[in-house]
Amino acid sequence: MIHNSFSVTMNFAVAFALFYLITVESWRVHSQEPKKLYVNMTLVNNARETGAFCLDGSLPAYHLDRGFGAGEDNWLLQFEGGGWCNDLKSCLERAKTRRGSTNYMTKYETFNGILSNNATVNPDFYNWNRVKLRYCDGASFTGNKVFNNGTTKLYFKGQKIWEALIADLLPKGLGKARKALLSGCSAGGLATFHHCDNFTKYLPTNASVKCLSDAGFFLDGRDVSLNHTMRYFFKSVVRLQGSVQNLNKNCTSAMPSYPDLCFFPQYVLKYISTPYFILNSAYDVFQFHNILVPPSTDPRGHWIHCKKDPAACTPTEINTLQGFRLSMIAALKPFYFYSNSGGMFINSCFAHCQSESQDTWSGADSPKIKNTTIAEAVGDWYFSRNRSKAIDCPYPCDTTCRNLIPAPVIWKIRLEFFPTSFPVLLSEVPEVKG
Repeated sequence: MIHNSFSVTMNFAVAFALFYLITVESWRVHSQEPKKLYVNMTLVNNARETGAFCLDGSLPAYHLDRGFGAGEDNWLLQFEGGGWCNDLKSCLERAKTRRGSTNYMTKYETFNGILSNNATVNPDFYNWNRVKLRYCDGASFTGNKVFNNGTTKLYFKGQKIWEALIADLLPKGLGKARKALLSGCSAGGLATFHHCDNFTKYLPTNASVKCLSDAGFFLDGRDVSLNHTMRYFFKSVVRLQGSVQNLNKNCTSAMPSYPDLCFFPQYVLKYISTPYFILNSAYDVFQFHNILVPPSTDPRGHWIHCKKDPAACTPTEINTLQGFRLSMIAALKPFYFYSNSGGMFINSCFAHCQSESQDTWSGADSPKIKNTTIAEAVGDWYFSRNRSKAIDCPYPCDTTCRNLIPAPVIWKIRLEFFPTSFPVLLSEVPEVKG
């Protein structure tokens, strides 16, 4: 009887312990995770007055989460990314998706990383007014044309969308901003190069205004077949959408025969006077897959294993990637040495866009250079706490690069960013199963 009683007691104790671990401890773990923040969409109704429409004629939009406390007069605007369209076919296809119409966009967006309202994970900007500017024009907010052949109409109105978004936000407090940061990811990061100086003109003269590009430093480089694939693609985007008139005037004046090259950041950067921070991977996966080794250069798929996993790259492929890294560093060299107000975080992780994800922005295992996270580097630069220009050692020396984009996601990004009209044979790319 004593043995049975002891056994029952032990069984009860074990069961209780398991219950405690499963419920209470599990609750404690999840309660420590940042609560997800969903922010509602705001349509810009006044955009009709200037014809600032998305590709399909729908109204542009943004998501605003109000600042509070000491940050109620500070503003962070984040351009959404999402590639480009370079001909009528691809733009017509895009107009029927969330990349070309607010009708297909989610009405609530999750704010993470630099947009988070959690002081623990985003200590420098958590209480600012944080805005996500939705992307629906296909030319990084630079176009200003309308195509109409009587049966089909497309609005290439990125520049007007930018102006309409700002006009809607100014009376909501942006016009009285004390501090402001214009940022963006990928195609949105590219947009910051084209609108940074213009952004400062809308704000008080005594405001602290700076800009940040995340994964937006797209190189004008040759691919492995020595062709300028990306140059020709951007040229077709600029000409289709009438973007030249909205590119940096000093840059286009300096290159009158090739004004479309001013769509590339490396040519316009030296003309930007507003303090600027460049966040980029030296092995940016989008550029690796589309600028360095676009599918047209690898019809037999020799690079497929390297693209899926850097550890599978051959020595020759690694040397090619190291050459691409050196090209990026060379393009950034003048900025690194001569920009007193600039900041830089060029790491060696195979990634694309690192400011919008908590894992890469300031997570416990996020990428670091000299023990400094991206969030810390950006904050040090913005608030002038410390010199913040860092270039990582070459791959594979950085042991903090644990947050790599899984191969299926990388391929999905590439296919979404470059439509089927891009001058490479996407049909030759094998499907990657997730």
